[in-house]
Amino acid sequence: MVDVSEGAPDATQRDARFPSVRVEQIMGTAISLDLRDRGVPDEAIEAAFERLREIDARFSTYRPDSEISRLNREELTVEQCSAEVREVLDRCEAIRALSRGSFDIRGHRADGALDPSGYVKGWAADAAAAILDAAGAGNYCLNAGGDVIARGEREAGRPWRIGIRHPERPDRLATVLESRDLAVATSGGYERGAHIVDPPTGRAPEGLLSVTVVGRHLAEADAYATAAYAMGRRGLAWIASLPGYAGCMITTERRLVWTEGFDRYKVPS
Repeated sequence: MVDVSEGAPDATQRDARFPSVRVEQIMGTAISLDLRDRGVPDEAIEAAFERLREIDARFSTYRPDSEISRLNREELTVEQCSAEVREVLDRCEAIRALSRGSFDIRGHRADGALDPSGYVKGWAADAAAAILDAAGAGNYCLNAGGDVIARGEREAGRPWRIGIRHPERPDRLATVLESRDLAVATSGGYERGAHIVDPPTGRAPEGLLSVTVVGRHLAEADAYATAAYAMGRRGLAWIASLPGYAGCMITTERRLVWTEGFDRYKVPS
């Protein structure tokens, strides 16, 4: 998925021009902020990115000193973990139950290690967005490795447009969404191969290429997209049952199908 309103420059510091764009490598991916508000303090922007770095340090499965890595090595118990880790694990367990096991932070990896990344990246972006919101930002796009939080407008009278990448043609978009307040997450096997399986069956999903979920919170949208993709085609009906969320799938027949409510975000082709 990409934000198609503007091309973000390659930068690690805040652009001196306006609009303001900042890009950093965090959580193993590029996280970019395209801010269209004047007057948002630099301190708030730095705090938002520092929050992302803190969450990465705590939850990364690649950092040996993170709490998640220490949990996997049984150097910590869940009770000894921070309140944030316990909160995330509880929320992941709730989504596991809601999805009847299709979202399982132990079941998506072959070694059975704990990996809450399918929830944490969106949760971290939500936390950074909350800092920006509190500082008065109302018009921005936060892109966390292709999963997006869009607020307000990119220009006066022009809401943000978010392109859903075609899973087989990286130079093409399958559809374009438009919104002033939306979180958008996509799950599929087109970048990392068949890395998602349905934990209850242990099989890779069949019949679809990607799933996109939209809603208010990126943490839930990200986890729901992972679960729905793992379910295969039956995942679309499951998305339709989730209050406040909608979604679409691209099938192996190259058809775009969606739930009720998703079409209100689609830009007519």
